[in-house]
Amino acid sequence: MPDPEEPERERDGRAPDRQEADAERRRRRAQFLRELNEAKALRDRVQPRRARAARMRQQMRMRTFRW
Repeated sequence: MPDPEEPERERDGRAPDRQEADAERRRRRAQFLRELNEAKALRDRVQPRRARAARMRQQMRMRTFRW
């Protein structure tokens, strides 16, 4: 018989409010990542020379990286 003072658990062992908090965190994170990508795209459009230089540096890092 479950303890009345212990919060109810779902199948995966988490309390329902914990699952809602996790879902809210994932939603906020997804929103943040969307806004971050939008800001990066805007920066690339506004500063094309700097964006090109950054792409070139990234390509050089990837070329010299060893697995």
